[in-house]
Order: sequence, then C-alpha cells, then structure tokens
Amino acid sequence: MIREGAEILDVGGESTRPGAEPVSEEEELRRILPVIESLRRAYPALALSIDTYKSGVAAKAVSAGAAIINDVGAGLWDKKMPEVVEKTGAGYICMHSQGRPQDMQNNPVYADVLKEVQAFLRERREMLLYRGIAEDQLVFDPGIGFGKRLEDNLELLRRSNTFIDFKRPILWGLSRKSFISKLCGVAAEDRLAGGLAAYASLLQYPCPQVWRVHDVAEHAQLIRMWEAIQERPQLS
Repeated sequence: MIREGAEILDVGGESTRPGAEPVSEEEELRRILPVIESLRRAYPALALSIDTYKSGVAAKAVSAGAAIINDVGAGLWDKKMPEVVEKTGAGYICMHSQGRPQDMQNNPVYADVLKEVQAFLRERREMLLYRGIAEDQLVFDPGIGFGKRLEDNLELLRRSNTFIDFKRPILWGLSRKSFISKLCGVAAEDRLAGGLAAYASLLQYPCPQVWRVHDVAEHAQLIRMWEAIQERPQLS
C-alpha cells in the first residue's frame, strides 16, 4: 500500500462493519500495538492512524507511534476520547453514525440525511473546540454505510460539495461498501468499479478530501488521470 501511494495507513483491531461484534480493549491492543510499533520502526516518516472508538486504545496507540485517531464513535461511545485527543495533540477523524455496528443497519431513518449528518458534525466540532482541541486537528467523516440506507449514501455523495462549508478535510470511506452491491447487483468481491465511480464523483468539487480505500493503486491511477485531464499537477 505504501509503494502504491498510500500517504496514511489506518490500523484497526476491531471491525465496525454492520453486524460486527465488539472485542475487549485488551484484545484490541494485542492486535494493533505490534503492527503500529513495527510500522513506525520501518517507516518513521509515515503517518499512521488508529481506527478505534476506545480512549484507552487510542492513547496507547499514539504512544506507540500513531499520529491520527479515527473514531467512528465521534467521542460519544467513549466520553474520555476528547481528553485523549486534547492531551496527545493527535489528528482526530470524527465520524457520523446512526447506531452501533450491531444494530446500525436495522431500519435507519432520516427526514433529511444531509441536514442531520451535517448538524451532528457541527455539534461535535463545537464540543471538541470547547474541550481545547485545535480546529486544525479535525477531519470530518459523513459515515457512508454507517446507519445509512442506499438512498442516504447516494444523497450524501450527490451533495458532497456542501461539505466545503466545514473548511476542514472530509474523509470519504466508500471502498467496498455494501451500498455498491445493492445498487449494482454485484458480489462483494466485485465492488471495485462501482467504488471508483463513486470516488470519481467527488473530484468535481474543491473540498479538501481524505480517501480511505483498500485498492490503493487503482485509486491513485484514478486521481492521476483526473489531474492530467484537468491539467493539474500530478501527485508526487
């Protein structure tokens, strides 16, 4: 992934896909700490992210070498998380989700998904700033596939340009998500093309973005081709 162009590696020891069962903090640490420590030794300049909603895991991961905390719980699933972010100075990815992994796809409902997601993220931003976290530490994630119906995911993507109002990078996690299969009628292992198309739709807007992907080389090609067509400088 590094050779293919990944600028950040996101390390996680507990799945948060719909229906996933939680693991203990001890087991999560057993899984992630050796990985973070070995990556830090091998690639000292590489940005590492810890994908966790547990404050204890986040704190120890940052001590081991992670520079970013990717929290699908937005500081609500573990109320001590903002304190860890403030004390460590780590980057913080704050994500919207309706429900927990065990139940978040059990009939999620929105009156206006865009307004509700953006209102949630704005409220979390104000709370984080109030807790002493600097704005330049923050990245926001609309939470595609986390308590969202197919139509909700598509609406967030259609209106992705409105997230420019946050004046912070927006993380998009579209890679291999199940909404691609629901729309295109393909098996899980055949979601790459649909995911590339979804990501390509985001390139028409100037909002700063972070892409969380599995297939790095293919997405790097997409970006380089787009930039060449637009006569923009290619990625280094």
